[in-house]
Parts: sequence; structure tokens; C-alpha cells
Amino acid sequence: MTRDMRQLDYAELRTIMGEQPYPLLFATVSGAHLYGFPSRDSDVDLRGVHVLPAAEVVGLRTGPDTLDRTWFENEAEVDLVTHDLAKFARLMLRRNGYVLEQVLSPLVVVSTPEHEELVALAGGCITKWHAHHYRGFAKTQWEFFEKKGELKPLLYTFRVLLTGIHLMRTGEVQADLRELDAGPSYLPELMAAKAEAEHAPLDGPTREQLAADVLRLHGVLDEAEAVTGLPDRPAAEPGLHELLVRARLSR
Repeated sequence: MTRDMRQLDYAELRTIMGEQPYPLLFATVSGAHLYGFPSRDSDVDLRGVHVLPAAEVVGLRTGPDTLDRTWFENEAEVDLVTHDLAKFARLMLRRNGYVLEQVLSPLVVVSTPEHEELVALAGGCITKWHAHHYRGFAKTQWEFFEKKGELKPLLYTFRVLLTGIHLMRTGEVQADLRELDAGPSYLPELMAAKAEAEHAPLDGPTREQLAADVLRLHGVLDEAEAVTGLPDRPAAEPGLHELLVRARLSR
């Protein structure tokens, strides 16, 4: 059985996640399934937010900021990582595109009214400085590709560059590589090859061609950042603060 989200039962996932020690505000699918190039043997990455009760925040013994749990569902390894709402809100206010992709993921497994509020507030967290996040992420993934020669870090490199370019141009967080323009024409072939194996080696464009295309996209990202109309600072801090206080005190 392939490890495709279509073959995972969301109801079963919700039942298992209901065993979490703290209430979940949301859980969405991240990773390769969100990015549009899962493999037959890809893990399923679930990311979300839990809420610690006030008693586990103000006392001497505090609850966990982050919880990580792994299990198997229909032969797929499922990894659920959640942050307490306070930690997640602080990450949203930084130049962290990763958490914005999580809260805005269209692959929703668990949602609540508070999740809907986070979605509404996410736009007020986007700034021009998110270009630095995607630029740095791309450089790290390219280094991994140069060391291993595998398709996964190569596709991640292209994905984050194109996501960053799209964000600077439109203010929209789009993490699905299939929905992003301006990429090299050979990307669909690379995605199809990765679909057969998570750690498939490169078989296609030359290293020189890849390096030239990655360098070109870095330049496009730089240009998009230079002319973007995105603000310098996030505007969502008051709303996130109010949501956090209300969510904390209601548990």
C-alpha cells in the first residue's frame, strides 16, 4: 500500500490524536504530502498546536512546550509534533514560513474555532523578512543535495525558493510545488521519480544545469524581495495575544 494521504483514514487519525494529553487546536499535514511530492514510502508529518492549562504555565512545574509522538497507520509511519499555543504564536510572529505553512495547510485533520482564528491572523504575520527564511532553507537543502545526490533535498530546494518568490509577489503562502510557477520544466519528471522512492538518486538534469537554475531562482527571490509590498513588521501580535489568553483560561 502506498503511503498516500488518500489512503489514510482521517477519522482513525483523529481517534488516536484524541489520546493526546492536552487539547489540540489543530493538526494538519505537512512535509512532502503538503509540498506535492510524496513518495510511496514517505512518512506522514502531522503538525499542530496544543494548549497547556493555566496551572501548567504559572506554577513551578510547567507543561511541555513541544510534544512529539510517532505511530504506524496503514503501514505508514505517522509523526505528530505539536507546540503549545504560546510557543507557536511566537514562531508565527517571527520570519518562520514553516509554521505559517502548517496553520494554513489545506490538509486539515483536526480543526477548532481557535484554528480558524489562527488562519485569519496568519496573514498579519507575513513580512518581507520571510524571504530570508526561504533563502536560508534553500541553501541548507542544496547542501544536503550536494552531499547525497538524492531527489528529496533537491525538490525541497526548488520548493522553498518558489514558495518564497510566490510569497514576496502575492503575499500568499503556497507550499504545493505543483501550484507554483516559474520553476524549471523538468520538475514534474523529478517529482514523478521521487514518487517511486523517498531517497531516489538523481537521474535527469546535470549538476551544472541544476546549479544554474537554483542560482537563477535565488536571484528571482532577491528581486521579488526588493520590490515586494509586504510590511517590515507583523501586525497580528494583539490578536494572537488575545487568542492565547482566552484559550489558556478556558482550559
